[in-house]
Amino acid sequence: MMEAGQVPWVIRDVVKDISKAVGRRWADLDPLLPDPGDLPEGCMAPLVAEGQNGRPAGLAICRHQHVPVDSLLQTWGTATRFVLTPRLRDPDTLAAADQLLAQWREHLARLPEAHEDDTSAIITWPSRDVSGVRALLGHGMQPMAVLAARPAGRRAQVPVPGALAPGSEQGLVIREAGPDDLDAVADLEMGVILYDAYFGGSIPRAATKALTRKGSRVSLQQRPSWTWLAERDGQAVGLLTVQPPKDAAWIAGMTRPAPAAYLQSMFVRPEERGAGVSAALVERAHAELDAHRVAVTLLHYAQVNPRSAPFWSRMGYRPLWTIWEARPAATLR
Repeated sequence: MMEAGQVPWVIRDVVKDISKAVGRRWADLDPLLPDPGDLPEGCMAPLVAEGQNGRPAGLAICRHQHVPVDSLLQTWGTATRFVLTPRLRDPDTLAAADQLLAQWREHLARLPEAHEDDTSAIITWPSRDVSGVRALLGHGMQPMAVLAARPAGRRAQVPVPGALAPGSEQGLVIREAGPDDLDAVADLEMGVILYDAYFGGSIPRAATKALTRKGSRVSLQQRPSWTWLAERDGQAVGLLTVQPPKDAAWIAGMTRPAPAAYLQSMFVRPEERGAGVSAALVERAHAELDAHRVAVTLLHYAQVNPRSAPFWSRMGYRPLWTIWEARPAATLR
């Protein structure tokens, strides 16, 4: 591991050289991956993996993130996050990834805060970059979530338009939600959070319910709201919310096509699952996104949720990035 101020040529020349190589490798792996761009500023000098002939095979930046209690982001993960951003030059990333993870483990082991319960060590890894997966597993990381992508116009694999089971369309209406729907929308949004908690995707906090309601109130005041309700006989049974490109800048850099939107949440009440309500909501949202010429739609789902991967695959989404974690952070090995 380098100390701050050591070997400045790594900062100047090798970072640029490695970033170019990573850009070429990512383009070959997956056309939806973005250009790697500049490395973020880290908590120390970059970690460096040694390659052949003295040429670095990769480097990584560690950042420390402390999420405030008044942010809904704290519901979607730990309060303190140690995030590693790697750049690996060669097609076979196993050895370089192993080196960087070992150095990162030593760094985290020296930090008292990394041993606290409400912490995580996180790497967001290109899903198709399979050569380094054994290094992640070997260091005790788990695939917690997937960032999936649907290019514009990609058709859902459903048996009929609307995908509703025979007889289930009776009394079902899909409509845009408005300010008067706040109670129903906030309740269904909490359904998403409570269900994802089974898989570690969310961590309900004391402030979660109030923050969820506040966020729903703001989004429902916009026109269009980009929020749709599925109602049966006047009762809300499902919800889908989207962040259009103007609100999705925070995630747009994770993919090359532009503009990008983010499918923020979807929930259908348990008694309505399996009848095609989810597919009907998604079909309505996709029609709006395609009409607005959105190039790609992104969404997260829990890796171990048995319903998510099959459903979103049928809806035209496929994995782009996989989010790997160790909780607490110091359990990285």
